[in-house]
Amino acid sequence: MACPSRAEDLSQDTFMRLLGRDELRAPREPRAFLVAIAKGLLFDYFRRAALEQAYLAELMLVPESEHPSAEEQQLILEDLKAIDRLLGKLSSKARAAFLYNRLDGLGHAEIAQRLGVSVPRVRQYLAQGIRQCYIALYGEPL
Repeated sequence: MACPSRAEDLSQDTFMRLLGRDELRAPREPRAFLVAIAKGLLFDYFRRAALEQAYLAELMLVPESEHPSAEEQQLILEDLKAIDRLLGKLSSKARAAFLYNRLDGLGHAEIAQRLGVSVPRVRQYLAQGIRQCYIALYGEPL
């Protein structure tokens, strides 16, 4: 990581995750546990940076006269990152199924074929994605 301040943030976030966990017992391998947390945070950072770059690349395809304001762009990026965090709680196949359906408009059979799973499994994946969206909007169902 080239940016020292980002490395400091990652270090702080790693220890905050460690301190904020529910289990009170110390991990058997503290160093390995910290490395695992840091790797996860680093992966999230790069995934979100790639998401931001993809948005900016798409924005360059739009005529400049139609670009949102800098403030609107920032809000859009915040929303994209929030959606990414939300969908990050799903398995990779569930996330792919949800995005294929909601963004690309693919049907269950085509998604099943692309992912190499059954149509009922695709339905389960979509239900998981919808549930995550519900939780984000309204909180855990009673």
